[in-house]
Amino acid sequence: MAEQIRYMGGQAVMEGVMMRGVSSWAVAVRTPEGDVEVEVHDAPRWSERYSAVPLLRGVMALAESLSLGMRALTWSANRQVPEEDRLSSKAMGWTMGISLAFFAGMFIVLPALGARGLSSLLDIDGFAFHVLEGVMVLAVFLGYLGLIGLVPDIRRVFQYHGAEHKAIAAYENGVPLTAESAQHFTTAHVRCGTNFLLTVLVTAIFVYALIGRPALPVLVLSRVLLIPVIAGLAYEVIRFAAKHMDKALVRVAMKPGLTLQKMTTREPSLDQVEVALVSLRSVLTAEQLAEVESRLDAA
Repeated sequence: MAEQIRYMGGQAVMEGVMMRGVSSWAVAVRTPEGDVEVEVHDAPRWSERYSAVPLLRGVMALAESLSLGMRALTWSANRQVPEEDRLSSKAMGWTMGISLAFFAGMFIVLPALGARGLSSLLDIDGFAFHVLEGVMVLAVFLGYLGLIGLVPDIRRVFQYHGAEHKAIAAYENGVPLTAESAQHFTTAHVRCGTNFLLTVLVTAIFVYALIGRPALPVLVLSRVLLIPVIAGLAYEVIRFAAKHMDKALVRVAMKPGLTLQKMTTREPSLDQVEVALVSLRSVLTAEQLAEVESRLDAA
């Protein structure tokens, strides 16, 4: 009996896609020579020990995903340049550290300062203050996505993001795993990180409302320290939604996040979808591969 179809997860990287399966993860890229190169590793399992603990499981799963994402990005970027120009793990670590500091400043500190100043000017207080702060975070986020989407290399990553979603949709919907079949699906997916980020922003409004409006140093510090709590809550929301997309109310609630994905995905080419499918096939178990192959016989 074939193994039950399992949800897949992935991430777009430089000229390719990373996929996470039951017991392994893989990253496949298109090299400058036009070949598809793939690397497969055993998947880390340390987050699984927290899988039965609400909130904490989301934080640990996110930490694990960020770790894998950094490794996949490093490997994919190094496949696009000569060996002498490749980044070391230490260099990529510094790059990620700077990126996290930029994230905190841009999406946490700046909106908090802006909301505090604007609310004083407009005499806004209470829950409305936290809504204002959330709106400012969203405005900065949308502006950031719009600007980086103009960069050609980022547009390529967004295309591979779309290819990742199409490949996963093809697998989870039981169709043959060919680029042509996968291309018929949309680039939107409920478990996308973009959808998760929007859920984080909405969740943050309600969490921050519980601590009120303290002095500026405490306000900024609270925003940073509460990130794990907010991420854990948002994970539970996405987890619930993924299991109940057959419910009309859930589909309506997820619609804004799915719409936002139009900014972080682009329609991929068949060549790009092929790379995503190579990565996906590389993480399937023997039973899952047998089930996938049976689809071609039934087609």
